[in-house]
Amino acid sequence: MAFELSQEEGEFLVKLSRNTVKTYLGTGKILKPPKETPQKLFQKCGVFVTINTLRGTNKELRGCIGYPYPTDPLVEAVIDSAINASTQDPRFEAMTETELGQVIFEVSVLTPPERIVTDNPKEYINKIKVGEDGLIIERGYHKGLLLPQVSVEWGWTEEEFVCQCCMKAGLPPDSWLVKDTKIFKFKAIIFEEETPVGIVNRLKIKRSAV
Repeated sequence: MAFELSQEEGEFLVKLSRNTVKTYLGTGKILKPPKETPQKLFQKCGVFVTINTLRGTNKELRGCIGYPYPTDPLVEAVIDSAINASTQDPRFEAMTETELGQVIFEVSVLTPPERIVTDNPKEYINKIKVGEDGLIIERGYHKGLLLPQVSVEWGWTEEEFVCQCCMKAGLPPDSWLVKDTKIFKFKAIIFEEETPVGIVNRLKIKRSAV
């Protein structure tokens, strides 16, 4: 049976990510999994914590780091990812406590990545669905990951999505056409705050009509 999360479990993870960052920025202490953590959340899962600054109705990325593969218990991976997203994302300065009232937290729990196999690299784009799949691209030491919601937020087509993931990996955008490039897809269960410290909703990714 596929891994699933209830509304309550999703809320638990999002609130845990915020509380983790609040505690770490305020005291330098790293939280332990709370005693009331549901047993299901000790299963090993890939997960990403995303922090966005909310400006009116617009979201601006403030940090995003996580675990692409199911190597650690989900609750522990969320704690670690939340701290890293707030302080270790190389694209941004570390967050400060004063920002906590201006940001919203998002937790994306990932299904195990599945390699897309094809004899013709041009067929990759027919095996990917924007709004459903996230991507991982690997070639040599280069690796890049984009969450499913990113392609929708930017209005990309499947081909643009693959090209952007190549660039995220530090590769030329057409590297997905090279034979030794590996492409994996995954899905995500996403919960996010509506407003800072606000209601937590399950995010439904909707692809815009072309």
